[in-house]
Amino acid sequence: MRFEHKDLLDISSLSPQDITMILDTAEGMKEINKRPVKKVPTLRGKTIVLFFQEPSTRTKLSFDIAAKRLSADVISISTGSSSIVKGETLIDTVKNLESMSPDIIVMRHSSSGAAQLIARKLAPSVVNAGDGLHAHPTQSLLDMMTVREKKGKIEGLKIAIIGDIAHSRVARSNINGFTKMGATVNVTAPGTMIPKGIETLGCHVAPDIESCVEDADVVMMLRIQKERQENILFPSEREYASLFGLTRERLARARMDAIVMHPGPMNRGVEIANIVADGERSVILEQVTNGVALRMAVFYLVAGGKKYADKD
Repeated sequence: MRFEHKDLLDISSLSPQDITMILDTAEGMKEINKRPVKKVPTLRGKTIVLFFQEPSTRTKLSFDIAAKRLSADVISISTGSSSIVKGETLIDTVKNLESMSPDIIVMRHSSSGAAQLIARKLAPSVVNAGDGLHAHPTQSLLDMMTVREKKGKIEGLKIAIIGDIAHSRVARSNINGFTKMGATVNVTAPGTMIPKGIETLGCHVAPDIESCVEDADVVMMLRIQKERQENILFPSEREYASLFGLTRERLARARMDAIVMHPGPMNRGVEIANIVADGERSVILEQVTNGVALRMAVFYLVAGGKKYADKD
């Protein structure tokens, strides 16, 4: 089979077979990251542009390392170093990037749909590294990779996602991905953080954290995204932790072999207790490790995908 997509923009555009292909390829890439010399010539001669218009630590570094381990040439551009600060439009900026013949553009942007917009206009492959409240496909894929690795499967599992659902592109992508792969997803948060109609994505909204984590195989906590909230949606961090924070006692309601996940960065003591974040059930650092292999797989696959663009 061949990966038939020019771009990776969201999870909804992927079939279960596409997801399985990406995860299988990523598993093969993990071996490279364990070698004394962590580099292969797979993408030698290819140029990858990291075009990040929002702050990022794990995601940007992970994409950077992934590209370099495949021997690609990597160029990084941030908002402060691009002509956008001088008033240039996003389309004009990326069209100028295209004129320099990059092969792949990895883009993070605060506006939902930004990656889809430029993918329609550009010949190079576009990988969405997070767009507004919409999607974060590589995070969802590395989360699925981690779950499959730890549990041996995804189908039939019960996934609990707790936190700022309303402002989380990770939540949306994971609800889409896990349900597409046959898992059951329950979510919970303060009512002000549950977007209207979220059930249409295939998840169930639980009334509280206790019922959400009951018998769960995977418990995924999300950060409170204050930077995306126009108004404070809860009285205080102390009250949030009291009602929705993951403690050892609440985790005890999940299955004995349940794993704990978090896409980072964590607000320790707010959405997750230190003893849980650093506990034996936590796979948070394994998510970061798998992120490199997953993004290596994405680069490898889109580099061979169909190339097309709407030039209208």
